[in-house]
This record gives sequence, C-alpha cells and structure tokens, in this order.
Amino acid sequence: MRVATWNINSINARLARLLAWLDAARPDVVCLQELKCAAADAPAEALAAAGYEIAAHGDGRWNGVAILSKVGIGEVVRDLDDQPVFDGALEPRAIAATCGPVRVWSVYVPNGRDVADLHYPYKLAFLEALKTTVAADAAAERPFAVLGDFNICPTDDDLWDAQAWSGTTHVTEAERAALADVESAGLSDVFPRALKHAWPFTFWDYRNLDFPKNRGMRIDLALANAAWTGAVADAYVDREERKGKGASDHAPVVLDLDL
Repeated sequence: MRVATWNINSINARLARLLAWLDAARPDVVCLQELKCAAADAPAEALAAAGYEIAAHGDGRWNGVAILSKVGIGEVVRDLDDQPVFDGALEPRAIAATCGPVRVWSVYVPNGRDVADLHYPYKLAFLEALKTTVAADAAAERPFAVLGDFNICPTDDDLWDAQAWSGTTHVTEAERAALADVESAGLSDVFPRALKHAWPFTFWDYRNLDFPKNRGMRIDLALANAAWTGAVADAYVDREERKGKGASDHAPVVLDLDL
C-alpha cells in the first residue's frame, strides 16, 4: 500500500500536475495540505475520474486539508479536539479518515511566523491539541499515522543551514519539544528510520533560487504508531515533482507499506 503527503499549495491551480503525479506515482492514499479553496470547490469530479475519492476541509482562504483515497474513505473527522482559534477563526487545518486498512490524519500545522508573533503560541497550542486528539488512534492496533506539513524541522540536520535559521520559527526548542510531545502519544517519525535514499528535504522556498541551490528543509513529516512503522518497506521524497514551471514549493513524501 502506498501513502503520500504533499503540501500542494493550491489544489485547483496545480490540478494538472496533481493528476499527472497520481497517474505516475499511483498512491493509494494521499494527504494534501494548503488547498486554498473551499471544500465544495475541491475538484472531486476530476479526481473521481482518476479513481480517487476525496474528503476535503477548506474555507477558500489560505489553509485547507484533504485526503484522497482509492481504497475508500470512512470515519471522517474534521478539526482537532479543542483546536485553538486564531484571530477568532477555527481554521481548516486537520482532517482524518479511515482508508482501507489504515487511518490517517492530514494536518497543516500553523507556520508560527515569528517567535514574537501571536501565531507562534497558536502553533504550540495547535500541537498540544493534536497530541490529545490522536492519542487513542496512536494506541490502537490498526496502522495509524499523522501526515502533513508540520512547519518544524525536527533536528538541525533537517535544514540546509542551521546557523542561518537560529532563533527563528521552525527550529526553536519550544517547537521541537512540542513535536516530541506529540510523538510521546505513541508515534514516531517514520522517515529517518525507513529511508533508503539520500537524506531529504521536502520544502524549498520560491525565493533566492533555493531549489536549484538545494537550500531546503524537511518539514513534511509522517508520525506513525508501531503497527504502521513496522509495515514500512520504503520511503522517499519525490524531488522531481518540485521541478519545473508551476510546481508547489513542497515535494510529495511517499511511504510504501507491506500490509
């Protein structure tokens, strides 16, 4: 079974690329982030023609998450338990579904912006709500994972220049501690343990030629329970999908499970 996560950075603007990638990579389940459209405006018909059901959660602004599946979608949940609001709004940043033999959450963790910005404590509160919400699924025997754009580099090895990022969001001790706290619910970071290829980045900023210079970050993660991690046969970042005109600034992360 092949499961992927990808910050698509506008599902409708990149629909042609998404459909081409689905045809080439043939994932069974895909967690998407940053839809940038209302759930009703997600391209359900085009995806259905490609063989995928979609469960979407979006409001047409800057967020939005979805799960695509070729193996069914059930037990859909939108939003975390006690999910914090920002500027009075409950943002569409989390959706869960059961797809065949696995259960997944697709999450788009707040960026944090700056350590002095109100978005930073909002980010930490979101991660606390995530830990509480996923605890029961993490403890279950069914393969379970939280996949998405976490906007956190777990270690200094996960970005191109740790010194250049010192003191900024994505790398602060509080963010990394909050991520570790989510893992303490019974999850672990799948990628370093399963990787059979070069240590990957998953995000390269559009600015300053960051992609051709490989000035990237690993912020798209898969945190999984023991039933999931024990089934991982391979994992890779599809760096080729970051190339070319109209690409997202993130690359898909792909996990192959032997179930």
